[in-house]
Amino acid sequence: MRIIFAGTPEFSVPTLQALIESPHDVCAVYTQPDRPAGRGRKIQASPVKQCALEQQITVEQPLNFKEPESLKTLEAFQADLMIVVAYGIILPESVLNMPRFGCINIHASLLPHWRGAAPIQRAILSGDNETGVTLMQMDKGLDTGDMLAKITCPITPYDTSSTLHDTLSTLGSAALIDLLSDIESRNTSATPQPTNEVSYAHKLSKQEALIEWNKPAYEVQRAIQGYNPWPVAHTLINEKPLRIWQAKTSEEQASSNPGQIKTKTNQLFVACSDFYLEITELQPANKRRMAAADYLAAHQINDLFLG
Repeated sequence: MRIIFAGTPEFSVPTLQALIESPHDVCAVYTQPDRPAGRGRKIQASPVKQCALEQQITVEQPLNFKEPESLKTLEAFQADLMIVVAYGIILPESVLNMPRFGCINIHASLLPHWRGAAPIQRAILSGDNETGVTLMQMDKGLDTGDMLAKITCPITPYDTSSTLHDTLSTLGSAALIDLLSDIESRNTSATPQPTNEVSYAHKLSKQEALIEWNKPAYEVQRAIQGYNPWPVAHTLINEKPLRIWQAKTSEEQASSNPGQIKTKTNQLFVACSDFYLEITELQPANKRRMAAADYLAAHQINDLFLG
């Protein structure tokens, strides 16, 4: 089949690589326009564009598909199928109907749970025990298409959004390769999504990652893991921002007010509403990430409050 791939972030790259290695022809790659990124805010190509250029695949970067010229360019590829993975641009019906077999999307949740922008993070923040990927035939709704395949994986107590991101991106690419032959032979079985189990994974914001120490320790830990690697759970110490990258709940009940710090040898604990939470990796303002033990070696912080 002639396949167009549409994706932008690192999550999309394993699927693109798998398609390149398959017997099918990736005739074009669509990705979002280059944008400023990193500390220097230099213009950077997306991970998907970088991968496509390395393989000498044609790259298209329209702002959207509202201009007739962008639709003509897409139509000229005469694609059999379009694969969409975290592209970040809404596709109109004219695009969805253009390839012979339509457009297939890989979504990082067990649909209809966590439709929307941040399914991996919302699953962790909500304390879900499992997640997965869903391959669906795209329609004009937001992640509402009929399901073609669904693969489940557990969410472990140690998973962050970063680790789960890597697991699901690999699961999705493998599932797609398994499905391609069925698509080509028109042997797929599409299942409508249940309408009574819908939940939405709203876009993340930096504001919501401010830690509330008056919550139970397991909820604070869940937030730290869910907001890793972005926007990163954060708090204040001596009125300066402090990012918290890793933590684990302790079995010691808190004997001080939420947010109060207690230290032991090379260990940093913060009181929550029920138990202490041990902070294991953090990042002071304008500094690198570091182990809590390294931070304690340079700072006297016992009995301070965070928040």
